[in-house]
Amino acid sequence: MGAPPSPLPPATPVFFQPFSAALDQAALNAIATAAKAASAQPNAPVVVVGAADSVGSKLANKYLSETRAQVVADQLVADGVAQDRLHIHAEGMIYPKTETPGTPAQGARRVLIQIGGE
Repeated sequence: MGAPPSPLPPATPVFFQPFSAALDQAALNAIATAAKAASAQPNAPVVVVGAADSVGSKLANKYLSETRAQVVADQLVADGVAQDRLHIHAEGMIYPKTETPGTPAQGARRVLIQIGGE
């Protein structure tokens, strides 16, 4: 019987303004940090999961979460992560169970970057 698998490192959050998929400097810094971590694990998949808050319709939030995930994935590629390592998902509207910096809604307006997960 082997040792249990090691836990995944924490996901890197990238936060957005309401109704936006634009990357600000804090987002670019977070993505650059994740890209460096990904280059240290060149065989690990990189999972990018977009989300939106509960303001607006489910359809609009699904589209927004997809757009946010794609914008982050595109920036990861620009920062040197190979496209074929990326796995992009969109959760649409979420209700965070835990507080993150700022309001709970800010925690839902995010993309999470997980290195080594899928």
